[in-house]
Amino acid sequence: MFAALLLPYLLGAAGLRAQDAPKDLAGASLEDLMNVEVTSVARREQKLSRAAAAIYVITQDDIRRSGATNLPDLLRLAPGVEVAQLDANVWAITIRGFNARYSDKVLMLIDGRPLHTPSFSGVYWDQQDLPLEDIERIEIIRGPGGTVWGTNAMNGVINIITKSSKNTQGGLVSAGTGSQETAQGLAQYGGSAGPKGTYRLFEKYFNISSSELADGTQAADGWNALRGGFRSDWDLSPRDSLTVEGELYRNGAGQTLTTVLDNALPQVRTFNDQITASGGDILGRWNRTLAGGSDMSLQVSYTRFNRLDQALVEILNAVDIDFQDHLKIGSRHDVVWGVGWRITNDGFSPGYDTSFVPRVRTNSLYSTFVQDEMRLSNSVWFTLGSKFEHNDYSGFEYEPSAQLVWTPSDRQAIWLSAARAIRQPSREDADIVLDEAIVPAPGGFGVIEAHGNAAGLKAAQLRDFEVGYRVEPSGRISFDIATFLGFYRDLETGEPGAPFQATSPGPPHTVYPFYFQNLAHARNYGAEASVNWDVTRRWRISPGVQFMHFTVDRDPSSQDPTAEAAAGDSPRRQFQIRSSVSLPHHVDWDSTLYSISNLDNTAAYQRVDARLAWRPGESVEFSLVGQNLLTPRHFEFGDGLEVNIVPVERSVYGKVTWRF
Repeated sequence: MFAALLLPYLLGAAGLRAQDAPKDLAGASLEDLMNVEVTSVARREQKLSRAAAAIYVITQDDIRRSGATNLPDLLRLAPGVEVAQLDANVWAITIRGFNARYSDKVLMLIDGRPLHTPSFSGVYWDQQDLPLEDIERIEIIRGPGGTVWGTNAMNGVINIITKSSKNTQGGLVSAGTGSQETAQGLAQYGGSAGPKGTYRLFEKYFNISSSELADGTQAADGWNALRGGFRSDWDLSPRDSLTVEGELYRNGAGQTLTTVLDNALPQVRTFNDQITASGGDILGRWNRTLAGGSDMSLQVSYTRFNRLDQALVEILNAVDIDFQDHLKIGSRHDVVWGVGWRITNDGFSPGYDTSFVPRVRTNSLYSTFVQDEMRLSNSVWFTLGSKFEHNDYSGFEYEPSAQLVWTPSDRQAIWLSAARAIRQPSREDADIVLDEAIVPAPGGFGVIEAHGNAAGLKAAQLRDFEVGYRVEPSGRISFDIATFLGFYRDLETGEPGAPFQATSPGPPHTVYPFYFQNLAHARNYGAEASVNWDVTRRWRISPGVQFMHFTVDRDPSSQDPTAEAAAGDSPRRQFQIRSSVSLPHHVDWDSTLYSISNLDNTAAYQRVDARLAWRPGESVEFSLVGQNLLTPRHFEFGDGLEVNIVPVERSVYGKVTWRF
């Protein structure tokens, strides 16, 4: 195994003797990477080197060379992103703390369309499975992005930007199989739609077998999905463009539950269960370019899904309307402002231990924002702005920020930022009734029951302060570091209420309720750093590290004994080092070592992923990928709520891709 780890480094050194290095070494030069245009920080294009935020970009070449087959594994590439797999189809993903199966403090978008569900303000990761070949880049902001993106962009923003159909002309077919992902396939074709338009169509399928447990038996976490979609891009005039994209999907997965059975109290059972999900979305975006570098856009999207999980049926319909105007005023002001409206309608039928009261709810979120980047000198820029929102749970909210960037030279930048961000309450916080446990009680048994608190909830708040530095000391190395200090308040706790007797559902029993309130606070501080080093023309090494100290405390009036435990669900240290080697004869060798420190209920672990690929011509690529190569299996997280955690196992798969 150690030989496998050393091999890419030895091969990289051997590349010094090669005559013709491939043109795609790590996708771009370091100068190109520092000057890549990003849009997630200011909702307009700006150079990454001048962004006043801890932002990391995963490029398409990173995606191709990672060997990842799903979005969660791709996000492992970004230093500071916490990715933990619970079973073959469930992940806990967050940034800078508060990790959980239903993490709710990071906003995820695809082409600006929000993916979070109003049931818990988080993401169903098993429902996000677009073709990775169609992603142009993934922009990841570590830290608040609420000033331009609004609620739930509290600890970070993950914005997936897909390729224009102009850049995916022709056909693509890929197929693969392996020890766990037994089948995967993608068929895609792009063409012209008249003289002004282009399109692409795709269909994707995969099947992942159930994991193998340490005793040799099979778990019940198998997963399969079928997805199809399209994108079209039109140049309506020299100033106007239109994008329309959409998809339909169907998922099926398994899980092992340990849950209270609300219709058969006081039973608590462990059994295998099925998850099914189907849905789709459509998005339209109109852009107009104005004189002097200004522009405006209008985006409308509709999302619908139907999900069965733990016998709970969730149906969501969501419409998002977003207008944005970018103005350059004089030589010193670059202003972006916009308005938005999100309306969601969701309904739930009761599950094994969970119900929502009321079952159906319609919510609206109204917002407006403005942000002005002011050029104070040729090397200093100051940005000031705020988001203003109104939601149906906590009412009016505001999310201001201030940023300062100083570029003493073309190769370095120092930035500072201060921001306030919020996470608005969700349906779970307001309306849930959840039977958590069965306990003894006088004369029989009792049920510990969680209750939402629609009337008394507040939005959780973060006040965040950051300092960062980027430098490219030479054409072969770049360095990026960000430090942060965050103060959280009005965090959610479960506060006990007076016990009462209940006869429905029967038999008669005592209910020990607790109600959600906002009686906790927290503090985190730490640093994140990443390096890109071109050791040779053929070999790039990219280390990344995060250190974080995180504490959660109850307010004096809180009686929730579990509040402080949230701090133990995120690692204090994460380290990774990625090696990309381009060998002669169009062979790529890529490997990544991850090292994650222990959680309160999970041991520290290391994992290695590696990929070997060969392109015999311009149109065909063969690849072999190994994941989790260090050990046969390991745990990455300790609390799946009702879902039994399954260890992540070693796996290998092969893939062939043909472009025509």
